[in-house]
Amino acid sequence: MYTLVTIADVVQILPSDFNKPSERAIEDWINTKYADKVIHEVGLCVGFHSLLSASEGLIGNGTGIVHVNVDFKLVVFRPFKGEIIRGTISSSNDEGIHMSMGFFEDVIAPRGLLFSPSTPEVDESGTVWVWRANENEFWFDRTEKCLMRVEQEVWQDLSPQMKKLDEDFDLESRDVYGMRPAPFRLNVSMGLTGLGPDLWWLGEDAAVAEEAAEAPENLEETNGGEMAT
Repeated sequence: MYTLVTIADVVQILPSDFNKPSERAIEDWINTKYADKVIHEVGLCVGFHSLLSASEGLIGNGTGIVHVNVDFKLVVFRPFKGEIIRGTISSSNDEGIHMSMGFFEDVIAPRGLLFSPSTPEVDESGTVWVWRANENEFWFDRTEKCLMRVEQEVWQDLSPQMKKLDEDFDLESRDVYGMRPAPFRLNVSMGLTGLGPDLWWLGEDAAVAEEAAEAPENLEETNGGEMAT
């Protein structure tokens, strides 16, 4: 799900950061620029991992800004095709189910990648998908925690240069899933045994117990090295 990517860039250290240790100032600049942003066909940047090399700083004329050539590693979110990941149903429409991972919202389970036969139903909360099998009904209820399988990455270059090339591009437009354009999206499936809402496979008591075990207050604290946020 997570990988390390090596990046080369020119860090600009402002005079206001001269009171910091050099490595800390570089780390802060990298996190400010990259954290929570998507690099096209690389993935969603989580944060700085390690500094590989740094040049001597060069001071810009009239600005006092120090320019440093650096090579560093970033932690990047980019699950591989076929990986099983966990998410929560946030909404649905006639074309599929919109999933959320908390830190990443652009996840879609298209209707063709759900258990067959599944059909959309409308209730007081909106559209809900239902899988009917052996005279039983299994509901993809909103807020249910689910396991899903990564099937496809969808990339869209939203850089200013690409927007200028496409005069009809509109960031406020919506696709068939009701979603705005996103630089990185995952298409996932919930059509194999074990996938879909935990409640189906674990039973209500076990699903509640597993959710409680994953709550932040029940997770052990680990120190794998400091990461700036």
